[in-house]
Amino acid sequence: MLRISSAESDEPAVTLLVEGQIIGPWVDELRKTIEPLLTQGRLLTLDLTEATFADRNGVALLLSLRQRAVSIRGCSPLLNEQLKSAVKN
Repeated sequence: MLRISSAESDEPAVTLLVEGQIIGPWVDELRKTIEPLLTQGRLLTLDLTEATFADRNGVALLLSLRQRAVSIRGCSPLLNEQLKSAVKN
Protein backbone atom coordinates (compact mmCIF):
# COMPACT_ATOMS: atom_id res chain seq x y z
CA MET A 1 0.00 0.00 0.00
CA LEU A 2 1.09 3.57 -0.66
CA ARG A 3 -0.15 6.73 0.97
CA ILE A 4 0.56 10.11 -0.57
CA SER A 5 -0.32 13.24 1.36
CA SER A 6 0.40 16.95 1.21
CA ALA A 7 -0.66 20.09 2.94
CA GLU A 8 -2.89 22.09 0.60
CA SER A 9 -1.14 25.28 -0.35
CA ASP A 10 -1.25 28.03 -2.93
CA GLU A 11 2.52 28.29 -2.66
CA PRO A 12 4.54 27.35 -5.74
CA ALA A 13 6.39 24.73 -3.68
CA VAL A 14 4.68 21.49 -2.66
CA THR A 15 5.98 18.68 -0.45
CA LEU A 16 4.41 15.25 -0.79
CA LEU A 17 4.86 12.74 2.01
CA VAL A 18 5.08 9.25 0.54
CA GLU A 19 4.42 6.37 2.95
CA GLY A 20 4.72 2.66 2.23
CA GLN A 21 6.12 0.81 -0.78
CA ILE A 22 6.52 2.31 -4.24
CA ILE A 23 5.71 -0.89 -6.11
CA GLY A 24 3.38 -2.30 -8.74
CA PRO A 25 0.25 -0.22 -9.35
CA TRP A 26 1.33 2.32 -6.72
CA VAL A 27 4.09 3.56 -9.03
CA ASP A 28 1.43 4.77 -11.50
CA GLU A 29 -0.61 6.30 -8.68
CA LEU A 30 2.41 8.29 -7.56
CA ARG A 31 3.06 9.38 -11.15
CA LYS A 32 -0.59 10.44 -11.57
CA THR A 33 -0.36 12.53 -8.41
CA ILE A 34 2.89 14.20 -9.43
CA GLU A 35 2.30 14.96 -13.11
CA PRO A 36 -0.38 17.65 -12.63
CA LEU A 37 1.81 19.44 -10.10
CA LEU A 38 4.77 19.47 -12.48
CA THR A 39 2.55 20.55 -15.36
CA GLN A 40 1.42 23.51 -13.25
CA GLY A 41 5.08 24.45 -12.77
CA ARG A 42 5.05 23.73 -9.04
CA LEU A 43 8.33 23.09 -7.24
CA LEU A 44 8.03 19.60 -5.87
CA THR A 45 9.72 17.81 -2.99
CA LEU A 46 9.10 14.15 -2.21
CA ASP A 47 9.57 13.26 1.44
CA LEU A 48 10.36 9.54 1.48
CA THR A 49 10.99 9.32 5.23
CA GLU A 50 8.15 6.80 5.54
CA ALA A 51 8.76 4.97 2.23
CA THR A 52 10.26 1.54 2.86
CA PHE A 53 10.94 0.07 -0.58
CA ALA A 54 10.68 0.70 -4.31
CA ASP A 55 10.60 -1.91 -7.05
CA ARG A 56 12.43 -1.45 -10.36
CA ASN A 57 9.68 0.74 -11.81
CA GLY A 58 9.48 2.77 -8.61
CA VAL A 59 13.22 3.41 -8.67
CA ALA A 60 13.02 4.37 -12.36
CA LEU A 61 10.25 6.84 -11.56
CA LEU A 62 12.22 8.41 -8.72
CA LEU A 63 15.31 8.75 -10.91
CA SER A 64 13.30 10.33 -13.73
CA LEU A 65 11.75 12.77 -11.26
CA ARG A 66 15.20 13.79 -10.05
CA GLN A 67 16.06 14.61 -13.67
CA ARG A 68 12.98 16.84 -13.76
CA ALA A 69 14.25 18.86 -10.76
CA VAL A 70 12.05 17.13 -8.17
CA SER A 71 13.79 17.18 -4.80
CA ILE A 72 13.86 13.83 -3.01
CA ARG A 73 14.63 13.73 0.69
CA GLY A 74 14.43 11.37 3.64
CA CYS A 75 15.39 8.16 1.84
CA SER A 76 15.97 5.13 4.04
CA PRO A 77 19.39 3.48 3.72
CA LEU A 78 17.81 0.70 1.63
CA LEU A 79 16.06 3.09 -0.74
CA ASN A 80 19.22 5.19 -1.01
CA GLU A 81 21.16 2.08 -2.05
CA GLN A 82 18.50 1.13 -4.57
CA LEU A 83 18.79 4.56 -6.19
CA LYS A 84 22.60 4.48 -6.19
CA SER A 85 22.68 0.99 -7.68
CA ALA A 86 20.24 1.95 -10.42
CA VAL A 87 22.38 4.94 -11.38
CA LYS A 88 25.48 2.72 -11.65
CA ASN A 89 23.72 0.26 -13.98
